[in-house]
Amino acid sequence: MAWVVLVLSGMLEAVWATALGKSENFSRPLPTAVFAVGLVLSMAGLAHALRTLPVGTGYAVWVGIGAVLTAAYAMLFEGEPAGVLKILLLAGIIGCVAGLKLAH
Repeated sequence: MAWVVLVLSGMLEAVWATALGKSENFSRPLPTAVFAVGLVLSMAGLAHALRTLPVGTGYAVWVGIGAVLTAAYAMLFEGEPAGVLKILLLAGIIGCVAGLKLAH
């Protein structure tokens, strides 16, 4: 169950990171609210997962999921350039996250 919570928390990291960018220095209410709620839920889920999982593994997985999803969202919906090398490197992060699960 800790792994499921960790993955969901990593997904929420992408939500709050994206909302942070859209909040325009916390001047836009809706993105700011999404950021705050996403941040609290993401951190709570990470904290819950770390009661069972080692902190190094849990944190690396959480950050990896959040980073890949945030970058993918930016490439798909925000016009960020999506080159072959960037996509391969993001796939490498996914592979490393999967490897950490297998190594646990």
